[in-house]
Amino acid sequence: MSFFKEGDLQNGSVRLSDDGRSIVIIDQTKLPMTEAYLTLTTKEEIYNAIKILAVRGAPAIGICAAYGMYVLSIPKKDMGYDEFAAAMKADGEYVNSSRPTAVNLSWAVKRQMAVIEGNKDKSVPEIIELLKEEAIAIHKEDIEMCGTISEYGLSLIKPGDGILTHCNAGPLATSKYGTAIGPMLLGKERGIDFKVFADETRPLLQGARLTSYELTKAGIDVTLICDNMASMVMKNGWVQACFVGCDRVAANGDFANKIGTSGVAILAKYYGIPFYTLGPTSTIDMSCPTGADIKIEQRDPEEVKKMWYKEPMALEETKCFNPSFDVTDHELLTAIITDRGIVYPPFDVNLKKLFA
Repeated sequence: MSFFKEGDLQNGSVRLSDDGRSIVIIDQTKLPMTEAYLTLTTKEEIYNAIKILAVRGAPAIGICAAYGMYVLSIPKKDMGYDEFAAAMKADGEYVNSSRPTAVNLSWAVKRQMAVIEGNKDKSVPEIIELLKEEAIAIHKEDIEMCGTISEYGLSLIKPGDGILTHCNAGPLATSKYGTAIGPMLLGKERGIDFKVFADETRPLLQGARLTSYELTKAGIDVTLICDNMASMVMKNGWVQACFVGCDRVAANGDFANKIGTSGVAILAKYYGIPFYTLGPTSTIDMSCPTGADIKIEQRDPEEVKKMWYKEPMALEETKCFNPSFDVTDHELLTAIITDRGIVYPPFDVNLKKLFA
């Protein structure tokens, strides 16, 4: 079945502007109280939007990068091919440097560069049009992938189950249904209800600001909890499954996701609760052997000390460790839910079969 419907490209958290010359994104830094939109046209605007998490979530970043490569190509329409290709490569490398952990970013940039390099025989204006078509194709593919992932995820839970999720992997972070909370949204469409526990997800509070916002708007029973309350709700028997997203999956099944994910996985293992990560196959990096090979970005210490407070919550000279992601060991993982199916251990063997 197809999950793509007319109008989906215009209703997502990332879309092409009506005149087709800019990217329009919902500013996720302003949610949940303010629904504001940003228009991105320059490489600096695209870089900054990704860097400050105005657009975030691996698939959404990939969609933004794909549209970004098209938008950045438009002013270069009068260049010769060699100059155009060199300029686009430089732009792609600059945008890609904004968030090195999310593999969808580099994946989308490489895919657009392949369009440029594979059409040397065409004029630059023709290549620009092909870049637009490719960006739209990437967006449509993500909608279909999220729908399929949600369908697979829905098959693993039953009505009334309690599901714990960490960070945000809904429509804001992807398209339409999302990944980790997609099964709950698809289930709601079909009259199936679940009880969801959303970790607040320190220090940027994506679970509080975004996941609880999306689920509440969808009419789903969601309870917001602080990150350090996950153990209690699991111990109480309120959680039957954990669903989280992923920013990069290594070839052995280790995966990077928002900081705090590995702690949730450890708790789930202790309490005997299935722990799943959900993401499109574009998030799986078979060139990355293990989680130890995933580069983890360090973010501004001010996010920990000052960001959500009227006054700083620590002395200026206090050191902070603020990694954006952690890596969850594959041994803690029940399965990886992808658009091509559910992958169970041994992951080093079965992930290869996924791409055979």
